[in-house]
Amino acid sequence: MRKVIGVLLAIALVTGVALVANRPGPAGAQGGGTIEATVTYAGAPVVEKLKVNKDTEKCGTEATIEKVVVSANKGLANAVVSVPGAKGGAPKAVKTTVDQHGCKFVPHVSAMMPGEMDLKNSDDILHNIHTYSTANPSINKAQPKFKKVMAEKFEKPEMIKLTCDVHSWMLGWVAVMPNPFFGVTGADGTAKIENVPPGKYTVEAWHETLGKQTKEVEVKAGQATKVAIEMKK
Repeated sequence: MRKVIGVLLAIALVTGVALVANRPGPAGAQGGGTIEATVTYAGAPVVEKLKVNKDTEKCGTEATIEKVVVSANKGLANAVVSVPGAKGGAPKAVKTTVDQHGCKFVPHVSAMMPGEMDLKNSDDILHNIHTYSTANPSINKAQPKFKKVMAEKFEKPEMIKLTCDVHSWMLGWVAVMPNPFFGVTGADGTAKIENVPPGKYTVEAWHETLGKQTKEVEVKAGQATKVAIEMKK
């Protein structure tokens, strides 16, 4: 009898281990896949230069406005790549920060989930935060040199234009996204989006000057899916 009970307990233990081993993992762990996106543009860079006659000790005498930044291999920087249809996932752990440094918004394009972000003033001069938004209330606040950081909230998804009324050439963008599955391309035009739940999706690339392009992809658990998106004029 004891032998029979021992055998039954062993079978139950093995069965339980198998069930745990085969249980689908959460999308944010082993159950998710990775999207490795490359955004390219075959056109020429778009750069504007303006003379500066104010706060030149911090801003310099010439402002460079890079509206389209393209690398030697046609990689497009500052494009927001996202998976709008993906569900779930935890919010990004790192708080988004935009700095005003050298009379530029750094980074030029940032992305975040709805919530709070920090606006820094590293220039030690007067700046003025002015946002142009429709879903979120607009912000128009002075940020004097003694106010090093201002925390502001953006609660609803949208692309928000960011300017400074004191220095008219300053321009930045804040992409407020509906889920954590997004990234901003670097100088080489690439962005990586991790822990995407398996499934078929439409990946979207947005650029401030070139608009939007989309690509259909299928994400598989534990695998990397490469996506190439070419932006048009």
